[in-house]
Amino acid sequence: MNQLLLGRYMAGDSWIHRLDPRAKLGAGIGFIGILFLMNNWPTMLLLWFFTFLAMFMTGIGFSIYVRGVRPLIWIILFTVGMQLFFTAGGKIYWEWGIFTISQHGMRRGLLAFSRFVMLVFISTVITLTTKPIDLADAIHDLLKPLQRLRIPAAEFAFMLAISLRLIPTLLDEAQRVIDAQRSRGARIGEGSLLQQMKALVPIFLPLFSITLKRAEEMADAMEARGYRPGVKRSRFRRFTWHARDTIALLVMVILTYCLLQLRS
Repeated sequence: MNQLLLGRYMAGDSWIHRLDPRAKLGAGIGFIGILFLMNNWPTMLLLWFFTFLAMFMTGIGFSIYVRGVRPLIWIILFTVGMQLFFTAGGKIYWEWGIFTISQHGMRRGLLAFSRFVMLVFISTVITLTTKPIDLADAIHDLLKPLQRLRIPAAEFAFMLAISLRLIPTLLDEAQRVIDAQRSRGARIGEGSLLQQMKALVPIFLPLFSITLKRAEEMADAMEARGYRPGVKRSRFRRFTWHARDTIALLVMVILTYCLLQLRS
């Protein structure tokens, strides 16, 4: 339950850690966008190279990133299976009823797997190397132009910061509830799918109660600190743009150009 890494920050002093959150977020969004330009072996290998390079530059062990993929493994397998068994075209390797494994199906399945896993890896790189409050402030800065359209960028960024902060907390609380239920003899994660779903019912009620309690405590803390929605907030620390941030964005531009040239 607590293997999901979204919202968790790991302190460090790597080159990725020191990037301006705005540059990091912009480069990350750009990378996720160009994942859909990948359509052959050269483009896939190039994107995998940059993904592993970014992971290596964080100084965080590869096993941590693998742990972040595990909770999503069934979604990944389902997506790959849909592409693998229901895509026709090219040489047919196996066929049974409506299920077919073809050359194009294997290619699209591999591309879908690569896109999904690289998306998770790059998202994990961003969240592990950026504090949630810094990530929210970066989103606020990037959304500032939308304030002219009366879109509340500050409130949106603040809600995102709270969500990112609460996700790991609630996952830890859920794990404590699961451990407590198992100590009382509950068989969670065992038996058929229906039995596993029934075993989760005793977890949701206490977790819902804990969530309400956490929300009430946070509301009291915000009120005690004088938070008022719609009022401009000041910052203790402001972001500073450095040469490395410009380099990160230039690398994304060059990578995009290379992918456009390598596409088949």
